[in-house]
Amino acid sequence: MSDRRPDEPTPGEDPARPEPHTRPDDPASSAELAEPSGSKLAESSSSGAAAVAVPGTIALLAALSMFGPFSIDTVFPAFAVMGRELGADTLAMQQVTSVYLLAFGAMSLFHGPLSDAVGRKPVMIVGILAYVLASIGCALSTSLPMLLAFRALQGATAGAGQIVARAVVRDLYSGPRAQAAMSQIIMIFAVAPALAPIVGGWILAFGPWPWIFWFLAAFGLAMAALTASRLPETHPPQARTPLRVGPLLAGLWEVGRQPTFLRIAMAGSLAFAGQFLYIAAAPIFVLDLLDLGEQDFWIFFVPTIGCMVLGAHLTGRAAGKIEPGRLASFGLAIALFAGVLNVTLQAIPGLPPLPWAVVGPALMAFGIAMVFPVLQVAMLDLFPHRRGAASSVGAFLTLMLNAALSGAVAPFVTDTRLHLAIASLVLVLLGWGLWRWHQRAAGLAGPADPVAP
Repeated sequence: MSDRRPDEPTPGEDPARPEPHTRPDDPASSAELAEPSGSKLAESSSSGAAAVAVPGTIALLAALSMFGPFSIDTVFPAFAVMGRELGADTLAMQQVTSVYLLAFGAMSLFHGPLSDAVGRKPVMIVGILAYVLASIGCALSTSLPMLLAFRALQGATAGAGQIVARAVVRDLYSGPRAQAAMSQIIMIFAVAPALAPIVGGWILAFGPWPWIFWFLAAFGLAMAALTASRLPETHPPQARTPLRVGPLLAGLWEVGRQPTFLRIAMAGSLAFAGQFLYIAAAPIFVLDLLDLGEQDFWIFFVPTIGCMVLGAHLTGRAAGKIEPGRLASFGLAIALFAGVLNVTLQAIPGLPPLPWAVVGPALMAFGIAMVFPVLQVAMLDLFPHRRGAASSVGAFLTLMLNAALSGAVAPFVTDTRLHLAIASLVLVLLGWGLWRWHQRAAGLAGPADPVAP
């Protein structure tokens, strides 16, 4: 499947510092699932030093990954109230989400490389504390411009926990265990988008909308304390890269120009965008298109996230038993089928909105959850010495696309349920097509082949 000589470094690998355990073309790599899935100990860093995950590490990493969905979805039930108090219409309020995502995406390029240079924990803790201050600023905002400024700061700092946590997973685990760990994190993390709007609705029932941001500040403080006390440092000093602008940017460029990485990252980002479009449009979808109330977001989120948890669970159980390329192909096929089914259902005249409007998005979430852990591990394994940078670039591509969807696409495709379903299908179709192109370009013969050659 590859013409590379056995002694030739893989793309993104430092030839002067060979990875002792994992290379993308090594049978022991996570892409080919040869290591026993029950392994608790992994090569935590590119230096080969071992780090042991303390009890509860997976749960803590999952909680750190919840910053994104909590920051976005908890606020959704308050959009109408915030719009009235701040004098903003629906389109203007949509920028509360898109500004957050733009700042998150822009800063996501630097969280990972910084953690490669100074260690994982310092970047996480400082970023989370800055997130707490930004959340307090949002709670005290008296105008939309003031709120948007603090939302931008909130987005710029939220990725410190969420993005670096992915690099920690690969520091601690390898092979099938890395895929299984990523799946477990997604299962726990997936609860957040379902829980967040419910929590936001409850808070709004008992107090004004700023209380939601006070809740996010309290969540941030709790995560900072747990990270400081419970998370091991998984990137030792001898494995760190220089903290200089030149090497930092060079590392990002090294990752961002690698064709295999870009194909895998964009295939996953576009496929996930089909699901995220519904999340970004949730205030319009739930309140306007489904004609539900502020406490009814669970009707959309619970089945969608339930299917996402199930998909991640199956992927974790399949680690070491089914080739990751086959899992990715199967998951994308399910997501594509869900998109077609969704368009078909919304095109039937007189069909009641519920439950049919949520069937397609829920099934799509199931398929995407099968794909995400596989592609994440594969991207990190392409750059064993720059896992933080690889996590950052992958997150940047996804977040920039999601920000564009939230601010420039969602407001214009949510006039009807059918138009929203068609836009979602187009995105999933693009992701599926890019995945098939990647398989051909990488010389992979079929869906049973590994993710990367």
